[in-house]
This record gives sequence, C-alpha cells and structure tokens, in this order.
Amino acid sequence: MPDPVDAHRESDRLDPSIWKIGTVAVLGSFMSQLDATVVNVSLSSLAAAFHGSLAEIQWVTSGYLLALALILPLSGWMVDRIGARALYLWCFSAFTLSSALCGFSWSVDSLIGFRILQGMSGGLMAPMAQMMMARVAGKHIASVLGFAAMPILLAPLLGPVVAGAILQFASWRWLFLINMPVGALALILAVLFLPQDREETKPRDLDLVGLALLSPGLVLFLYGSDHVSDRAGLAALAVSVLLFVAFSRWAAVKKDTAIIDLQLFTGKVFSAAAVTQFMLNGISFAGQMLIPIFLIRASGRSPSETGLLLAPLGLGMMCGYPCVGALTKRFGNRRVSAGGALLALAGTFPFIYLASHGLVIGMLVCALFLRGMGLSAVGAPSISAAYSSVKREDLPMATTTLNILMRLGGPTLTTICATFLGWRMAAAHGPAAAHGAFAAAFILLCVFHGLLIAAAMRLPLSVEGGSAKHSLPIAPTALESASE
Repeated sequence: MPDPVDAHRESDRLDPSIWKIGTVAVLGSFMSQLDATVVNVSLSSLAAAFHGSLAEIQWVTSGYLLALALILPLSGWMVDRIGARALYLWCFSAFTLSSALCGFSWSVDSLIGFRILQGMSGGLMAPMAQMMMARVAGKHIASVLGFAAMPILLAPLLGPVVAGAILQFASWRWLFLINMPVGALALILAVLFLPQDREETKPRDLDLVGLALLSPGLVLFLYGSDHVSDRAGLAALAVSVLLFVAFSRWAAVKKDTAIIDLQLFTGKVFSAAAVTQFMLNGISFAGQMLIPIFLIRASGRSPSETGLLLAPLGLGMMCGYPCVGALTKRFGNRRVSAGGALLALAGTFPFIYLASHGLVIGMLVCALFLRGMGLSAVGAPSISAAYSSVKREDLPMATTTLNILMRLGGPTLTTICATFLGWRMAAAHGPAAAHGAFAAAFILLCVFHGLLIAAAMRLPLSVEGGSAKHSLPIAPTALESASE
C-alpha cells in the first residue's frame, strides 16, 4: 500500500500523519525551551537553596548553553551514523534522565554537572525536530514550521508562570522532576509515531580535527560574548576567531567529509537562507537586550512593569506564526520573509523616537506588536528555502549548519549592540545624552534590520522553483514503521 505521507506530500492537503510526527518532534523542543526558561527565572531561588553566590549559580545556565554549543557540531555526523529516529530517542531519554539527576542534586557543583549533561542532550532536540519535519512535510514545510513554532514560542511565556507556581507550592527540585512524566509520555509517542530511517543512514568517519577546531571555537565564542567586558572574555573571542579561521581552511580541504560541509554555501539559496537566519536570530536577541534596558534605565520602569510592557511582542509573534504557511503558499518565500523583515523594521524604528522624546505607551505597544509580527514571518520561509535547496541526504548537515549559524547570530549582534551602547553611555553626561545613546543604539539595530531585508530579498520567490534534484522526496522505507 502507498505510504499516506508520501501520497500527500505534494498535494494541497496536509495528511494527519505529518502532524503526528511534527507533534512528537516539537514536544522535545518545547521541553528543552521550557526547562531553560524555568531555570533562568529561578537562579536566585537556587542560589538561596544551595547557599551559593549568584555568580556561581549562573553556571547552571551557562553550563547548559556551553554544553549545547560543544555537542551541536556532532549532530549531523550522529544522524548519518544511527539515524534521526534513534538519535532523537536517545536524546529524549538522556534529557529526561538528566532532569531527574538535576532534581536530586546535592550541591551546586552536582547541579551544574547534571545541567551540562542535560544541555548535551536537550540541545540536539531542536535541530532534530527541524530535520524530521523537513523530511515529511515536503512543500508544506512553511505551514508545518509556522504552527510548530507556536508551542516553542509559548515556552518562554509559560516559564516564569510555571517556575513561580512550583517555587510557591513545592521544592525547587520539581523544577526538574516535572520533566519525568512529560518525558515518559513523549518517549512513548516517539516510539509509536516517528518513522524508521535506519536504511537512510550513510556512516562516515568522524572528522576529529574539524571537531577539535569547531566545538571549542563555539564554546569560546559564546563565553567571550557573555564576558566581553573583561580580558578573559576578549581573549576567548580572539581565540575563537582563530579557531573558526583554522576550521574554514580545514573544511575547504576536507570538503564533504568535514564535520560541517562548507560547500553548502556555494548554493545561492542556502547561503541566502543561512545569512537570513543568522541576522534574524541576532536581531531578535539584540532587541531582547536593548528594549528592556531602555525601559528600565532610560524610562524608569520597574522589572515587573517592563515584563508587562513587553507582552505585545510575544502576542505579535503568536498572531503571526499561524499565518506564515498560508502566506508563503500564496506569495512565496521571498515576499513573505522580506515583508516580515520590513514589518519588523517598521516596528523597531519608533524606538528611535521613543528614546529621543520619551516613552509613549501606545506607540510602544504598537511598535512591539508590529516587531513581533514581522519577526515571526521571516524564519519559516527562509528555513524551508534552505531545506528545499539541498539534497535529502544532505539534510542532517544542512540542519547542523543552520543551527550553528543561528547560535552564533544571537551573541554576535547582541555583543555589538551592547558594546556600542556601553561606549555611548560612557561618553554621555546627563539624562539627555543618555537618551541619545539609546537612540543611537536603536539606529544601529535598524541598520541590522536593513541587512536582514537585503538577505531575505536574495531568497527564491518560491520553494517549488528549485530543480528536481533539490526536492524533498519521502522514501517509503523512511516511514514504513509509522503507525498510521
């Protein structure tokens, strides 16, 4: 009998089996995002529970992020070795087990150690989710990614609520132990619904030299970006740049046997999508840093007020994501992604006025909502364009490459904006000069938005415009174990 997913891959109607696979894939991303957010807002409570300093307990978060960066380059190689389904099940199991270990931690050091294990497993679930959905969604990938982003977007919004409820009525240990029943249910669903892909594996030798250059480079870059104000951070950034240059030279020699195949960037579509993802993630993180600081320091708002004032940003994203698939199908990848980038710029530009003339709540709410709507429309079309431009067997490598660039985009643009703001603030004397410093920082952010628009304009008009060899065929053997 023909496979239902294969039969409907190119039809105008999405088969329910695609949503089953997508739900399992997204559940892992949601869990890891929620867990990271819950911990981030609970650091002071954890410091009090362990009688440690906030600087020490901060490594509960930093260790998680650095472990994620360390393991991320391995994801493509591991998919090629054991398959996406097996890797996802292993990651889910390890994430659930390490969550339990975090819940039973007896000291700060043990909690940090278990969080590193959690980061190594949880960090791979997001790229695995993207890749599995790309394999089954075909030309509908923009629609699937648009709806799949909703629960992941909800995780940061639910994190403070969940953390507050747990800390009010239960021990901090339940911040991690709550993952146990959810993880068990998710594992059962994964076993039932995820397709077998063992026959698609193509084992290759591990590029140890490339790994030894790239993984430490990512870790040092993230660490240096977070500590750019001190000498150790600057030294880490300098070493990371040298490691990236060395890796680029090595990968150029190794070509498709490198741990990251830089030949992917010879394709105009993939390179345009990669730059778009880099800029999008960077702009999102830079805005999340600049806007709250502006509201607190320049506008005199309390942290609790700032949290409420930022709500329209998330609301705009939640309203935008479900529409992305239909808009992409009607207008094409380039128009939707570039239009979203232009809308995000329109939502960022008013901050120059607000910084110069004072806070106007109505203008702030409208600007944040437009910014959220715009940013939500950029990602899915660019990712779908990137996946449509590579062969099916190159999906693991493409997924790893895109995720690495996304991880780099955030700290890169955030560091540039923070350094620029700090330089302008240091030269400012008086309230008017301080407002001018924030206005200048928002002008810089708008310049980055302009670069995002330029990158999005290089995307293809439509996914279907690619050549046949770049389509996303769903081999029957890839789904023969799906229960549907």
